[in-house]
Amino acid sequence: MEIRILKPRKALNKAFLKVKPNRTEIEHFKTNLSSLLDKINDNETEEFHKNLVSDFLKDTYYKQNHFINTKGRNDLVIHNGQDANSTVGVIIEAKKPINKSEMITTTKLNTKAFQELVLYYMRERITYKNLEIKHLIATNINEWFIFDEHIFERHFAHNKSFVKQFENFEASKKTTDVFYKEIAEPFIDSIISEIEYTYFNIQDYQKTLRNADKTDDNSLIALFKILSPEHLLKLPFANDSNSLDKRFYSELLHIIGLTETKDGSKKIIERNKAGERNTGSLLENAIIQLDSLDKISHLEKPNHFGKNKEEQLFNIALELSITWINRILFLKLLEAQLGSYHKDDKSYEFLKIEKIKDYDALNSLFFQVLAKRQEERNEDVKNCFSKIPYLNSSLFEPTKIEQATFFISQLNDDKTIPICASTVLKDETGKKCNGHMNTLAYLFAFLNAYDFASEGSEEIQEENKTLINASVLGLIFEKINGYKDGSFFTPGFITMYMCRETIRNAVIQKFNKSKGWNCHDFNSLYDKIENRNEANNIINQIKICDPAVGSGHFLVSALNEIIAIKSDLKILQDREGRRLKEYHVEVVNDELIITDEDGKLFEYNPTNKESRRIQECLFHEKQTIIENCLFGVDLNPNSVKICRLRLWIELLKNAYYKNETELETLPNIDINIKCGNSLISRFSLDSDLRQALKKSKWNIDSYRIAVATYRNAENKEQKREMERLIATIKSDFRSEISSNDPKVIRLKKLQGELIKMTTQGQLFELSADEKEDWKIKMTKLTSEIQKLEAQIEEIKNNKIYENAFEWRFEFPEVLDDNGDFVGFDVVIGNPPYYSLSADSILSQLADKYTTYTSTGDIYALFIELSQQLLAKHAIATFIISNKWMRANYGQVLRKYIIENTNPVELIDFGQNLLFENAIVHTCIISLLKQKNQQALKGIRLPDNYFNNNNIHFNNYIKAHTIYPLTVDEGIWNIVKPSIERIKIKAEKSGKIIKDWKINFRRGLLTGLNEAFIIDDKTKERIIADEANNQKFIKPILRGRDTRKYYADFKNLWILNIPKGYTIKTNQGDDSIVMEPVPRYGFMEFDQAWAFFSHMHKDVAMHLLPFKEKAEKREDQGDFWWELRACSYIAEFEKPKIIFSEIVSEPQFFYDEEGYYPEATVFFMSGEKLKYLTALLNSKCVTFLFKTFYMGGELVGKIRYKKAFLEQVPIPYPTESQEMEVSTLVDAIISQKEQSPYSDISKLEKQIDQLVYKLYDLTEEEIGIIENSVK
Repeated sequence: MEIRILKPRKALNKAFLKVKPNRTEIEHFKTNLSSLLDKINDNETEEFHKNLVSDFLKDTYYKQNHFINTKGRNDLVIHNGQDANSTVGVIIEAKKPINKSEMITTTKLNTKAFQELVLYYMRERITYKNLEIKHLIATNINEWFIFDEHIFERHFAHNKSFVKQFENFEASKKTTDVFYKEIAEPFIDSIISEIEYTYFNIQDYQKTLRNADKTDDNSLIALFKILSPEHLLKLPFANDSNSLDKRFYSELLHIIGLTETKDGSKKIIERNKAGERNTGSLLENAIIQLDSLDKISHLEKPNHFGKNKEEQLFNIALELSITWINRILFLKLLEAQLGSYHKDDKSYEFLKIEKIKDYDALNSLFFQVLAKRQEERNEDVKNCFSKIPYLNSSLFEPTKIEQATFFISQLNDDKTIPICASTVLKDETGKKCNGHMNTLAYLFAFLNAYDFASEGSEEIQEENKTLINASVLGLIFEKINGYKDGSFFTPGFITMYMCRETIRNAVIQKFNKSKGWNCHDFNSLYDKIENRNEANNIINQIKICDPAVGSGHFLVSALNEIIAIKSDLKILQDREGRRLKEYHVEVVNDELIITDEDGKLFEYNPTNKESRRIQECLFHEKQTIIENCLFGVDLNPNSVKICRLRLWIELLKNAYYKNETELETLPNIDINIKCGNSLISRFSLDSDLRQALKKSKWNIDSYRIAVATYRNAENKEQKREMERLIATIKSDFRSEISSNDPKVIRLKKLQGELIKMTTQGQLFELSADEKEDWKIKMTKLTSEIQKLEAQIEEIKNNKIYENAFEWRFEFPEVLDDNGDFVGFDVVIGNPPYYSLSADSILSQLADKYTTYTSTGDIYALFIELSQQLLAKHAIATFIISNKWMRANYGQVLRKYIIENTNPVELIDFGQNLLFENAIVHTCIISLLKQKNQQALKGIRLPDNYFNNNNIHFNNYIKAHTIYPLTVDEGIWNIVKPSIERIKIKAEKSGKIIKDWKINFRRGLLTGLNEAFIIDDKTKERIIADEANNQKFIKPILRGRDTRKYYADFKNLWILNIPKGYTIKTNQGDDSIVMEPVPRYGFMEFDQAWAFFSHMHKDVAMHLLPFKEKAEKREDQGDFWWELRACSYIAEFEKPKIIFSEIVSEPQFFYDEEGYYPEATVFFMSGEKLKYLTALLNSKCVTFLFKTFYMGGELVGKIRYKKAFLEQVPIPYPTESQEMEVSTLVDAIISQKEQSPYSDISKLEKQIDQLVYKLYDLTEEEIGIIENSVK
């Protein structure tokens, strides 16, 4: 076999390499590691040394959150959780230092220690079916050999022959030596492929451990990280873009004046409740100023900000607050960046209350410093902020909302707010600060308590500050911003996967189209490229759009991916055309990581020429890609601002000094990210622009040049000039397209005819008949003109068009020289998820989108929109809810996808929850804009997949994808062909339940269970003196009382006083009736109650305390003491199958006892009920239902909804088949009557075998079902 040995740094996740451990952690690690080495005793046992390893790992890393102990015959394991019941994550084989005969060496792997690891692994992986093992370790305290679980998975767990040998060994009860010598050793010797592991010897670090000089401690960082839970258990880490620092988040919300609350299954951000608001918070301070200055009444369209004044004040103040916080956080990142460039020179710190004493000074910083060149700044700010560079960014220009309302300088400076109870701030004694603080001073102190140097190198954080990564800021703002719409922050490993797969596909397509090639993958593309400049130009022409851009996460991931693509194709080069060949560029954990040949992270040093070359290259690559390739649209103006901020931050990460004092200026990239409603456009994409171009002095090239000039305007005047020019060009386009509208053309024609009829002189006097004819024509013409004018005006003023986004001409980059819309190469994103019925205005989209259905979801419209926006053969990838795959409303979307696109990939996350604090099940779908090639590949992730498995998401998808999938308008299931064959057989053998003589019914609805459902004691009291009351009382079953084949009756009863009983009995007919309407007469309430309470005194006495509640319920009969009408009441007394809708396993039981199901329970009546009960409870039908017919997803549950059950094919039995199955059901019922806990597994097995026979399944197919349904 080939051995590949990694050093600790090479083995670590490269994004984790960037995380700075703090000084306290390193000192603790050094102390514990030194103690471990000091305690080694060659005379002691292996058990003694194993305990040393255990104590070291516990005390250094794992004590708080992870259980460490032996498990069975395993030497040592680290659990994924806090107790022994959690799964094993790491398996450790510990040897004493002098046991050289059994220990692995760098030259010999096949030793007893390795064989023991193999055995322990197989027991965990195969016997216990543990899918959450992360690493395996062999150590003798000095030497450590660390194996990634995937090495063992590939070589051992995936080898069927070896698994069979292991299972035979376990069944044989032979000694472990037999396994080591006769099975493991020869098998390991037979391995010819590569085995990779991490190796280090702690003795190599003795000098650093014992050295009092702390400057050497950086060499311990990789060692410290390699044994950490973040590495060994593959946990999220501090700068992981998926990880939200909750303390930072909650305290930032507190300072802004917001709070996070729970609304059902999701968390929402909102204003503090009245009485709990701090007038010193940014939000409340802004609201007070808006209100006192009466700013809302001066806005052009205040209704854009809310329905009433309170909503408008909140939304405007929130937009202002987000604008200001955006700038401040950007400045904090800039400050940290400058500090890292200048070796923590404190003179580069400027965000502190000593320099910025009030909101006036902060306003000056925004507009008099950052937006002006050094020589243009006034004397007041020159000295104070001399080291802050000019940035030339639209971020530091007044926004429209500021111009219309007020600037931050107008906030009240004297306001204070209480310090957050969970504050990060500490006083001189190290205790948490409390009391009140000036808001601005609090904000600066709070930000200063964190480390914003997200591009840090491998070094120790001397101050114990938590790292705040720029990516995490996007997550924070997505949460703040998504407070009222259905948006969710997409985890980094998902955006990374989607961008990688989608953009690489687009790159191949782009080269094939540009060069006439026929490349199918990156290797063939790499082999074809000869000209680096040409290849760069081709990639730089790719157009990527996110039509619901949110915080810009997808665009940032796309930016990183394109740079990684250029690196992989060996075409990444500096501005002089020299390759970055000594550097490796890749995307890890959604971060762009640059390392040199030794695996060391790239760090910009302004005084180093080579370092400047790399930094400059990265900056201009990012600038080129952002300007040419990335486009986004969002309805929420705050989202647009945050997305622009994220892209500016990406450029800031690679900002470089042009000379000793000047940083390279940032472009005006705001023009690529626009505000509007992606789904609404006045003008279609095929609207003709040619007439506009003919009449105008501008052409498409002029438009492109104007946009490019705007991005890199030399000064504000040039920028404003370009803004005016772009607005003029778009206005010309809008006017010309409008004038070419068929309605407008028709109106002009009719108006011309009207003028002609009213102004043209008559040669002869009109006759009476001609005059009458003229009047009729005039009336008709005038009426048609008025109607057209009204229609055109209605379209102009329609509320739905308020935020319309004109894809037709907003982005000149996707127009050809004739002005025709050619489309994007990639449309990607995570559109909002909410029902189209939630917004009445959206119903107007019904005639614009074929995927519209009133019960559907808005993401369906984004799928259709993407196909309109794409160029031919281009690709769209979205992450959306997976309900459309199975729900009835999804049929329209399924039909659209099949008929109008070429679906190429579908990843169903099944019951895994991807988004934090949101119960929404998701999928990723990729669609090419071309004819359906019937080449869909897909995968459904197993339950609980996201237990830290996301690191290997790409590999898992590739290893388990099914291809090709067969789909139609029906429910989409991602199953292997062998499973699909079971469905085909079932549908051939069976008859769907809908076609049986079966009725589905719901249980009785009382509207007030506490009154109408009674216990034994109440029942006995009611009938003690009035036996006549017995007729009302029936045994009732709730959902929790249903079981498989029997009822767990809890001696509860329903008072079934039916609608109409009081009136009919008063008329002399006391039969129990249930009629929908009282056709039988009428009684006044007082008379009815007097009559009923006289006839049924004890029932009336029981119900009277509930009178007030019972009167309010909708579900009542003629009077409050009666139940609603039930037309099928007689069915309750007949044989039936009772079942609960949402269960963990099938719970159908056959009832002849006359149980009355309660409203949460359902029943079936009709033919062959015992037979049907058996089949519905069988493994085979359970498998069929869950796999193919159950719509929607419930975590760990089965939903037996009528619409789903009716589609299940059940073999219609012969008389003998029905008798055979029914006899077994009778036997089960008999056993359950004797004891509910009796074992019926043998009888169930007999039923299962009969059912397999009914469906004509093979042994292989039976095995699939048996392994799926336990």
